[in-house]
Amino acid sequence: MKKTTPDARLIVATPETCADVVYASGFFAPDPVVYFERDGERTLLLSRLELGRGRREARVNQVLASDAFADPLRRVLGRDPSMPEIVGAFLKSRRVRRVSVPRDFSVGIAKKIEAQGTKVEPVDGEFYPQREIKSSAEIRCIRAALRITEAGMARGMEVLQASRAGRDGVLRWGGGVLTSERLRAEIDCAVLRAGGQPANTIVAGGDQACDPHERGSGPLRGGVPIILDIFPRDVRSGYYGDLSRTVVRGRASESVRRMWQTVKAAQALAYRLLRVDGDGADAESQVRAFFEKEGYPTVERKGVWTGFFHGVGHGLGLEVHEAPRYGKTRFRAGQVLTVEPGLYYPGLGGVRIEDVARVGSSRPQWLSDYPVELEL
Repeated sequence: MKKTTPDARLIVATPETCADVVYASGFFAPDPVVYFERDGERTLLLSRLELGRGRREARVNQVLASDAFADPLRRVLGRDPSMPEIVGAFLKSRRVRRVSVPRDFSVGIAKKIEAQGTKVEPVDGEFYPQREIKSSAEIRCIRAALRITEAGMARGMEVLQASRAGRDGVLRWGGGVLTSERLRAEIDCAVLRAGGQPANTIVAGGDQACDPHERGSGPLRGGVPIILDIFPRDVRSGYYGDLSRTVVRGRASESVRRMWQTVKAAQALAYRLLRVDGDGADAESQVRAFFEKEGYPTVERKGVWTGFFHGVGHGLGLEVHEAPRYGKTRFRAGQVLTVEPGLYYPGLGGVRIEDVARVGSSRPQWLSDYPVELEL
């Protein structure tokens, strides 16, 4: 793919799953829409089901009915036209010869558009690289999403606090065994009540937590670390929150306590390194070196990685994982990143502490604000 400067920009996608079209238009819908941009003028093509709402809510210059292009085609074709045929007719009406599209644009749609006379050129890289720098309005949206996330975390902590360990070490709550599934349901319900959409919430205890993306299943136990990782979407704005805490119901062993304190100190180090023009790769190396110095090496043992084997953090916004990665950028004012170092050792468990920070012009700023404690 080559970098080009085409006549126009085009997205054909479902807003609920395409961050770029939400960023460009400010409009949510469960079905595909057509977004077109040329010379600073933005147009949204919608079905009659979404037309009225689109004209009220979309941040575009013009909202048009797709039927205005579908009806003439229907008379000629004697059938309902496909989405690519409607898009082709729209582009022809605007005399568009070339159009740039995101790199994940549908190949099938692209070929059909080209067959109708418009050259389709995928953009090499991010379609809207400016998404990486968050405006003050976006910061407000992320803060609101984090308040939703914190409501879920508070409910998780409340249930864990109310649970009791039996003689077998298994936690019980509400008349039964407290499982990852039950606790996740309580967290997700709190997220829903707060106005969020849960997304694969993680409740993983013991060795399950040594796989950072393991959602967790089965009974939870007292005395072992439990990772809660919550990353819901605010249904009003589309922006995500992301927050992780590691807790022990009851008393933590000295080895778990030391590992938890080391992760907490590593997070503080990673936060301090969020300086404008700082090298993310170098900062991540410093975090790894800190763990190594504290006696927590990252090694592969019998095909299983242990220690700190994921990145320090990632961009957060209209996607839960978006540009930039902490270790693959030079920090710039306005970037919003998670800061989430972790350690994972089977037999001991996993520890991850995650918050969200904004890179400031002089110093970073935490956007999340939830207590960090080990024992409940």
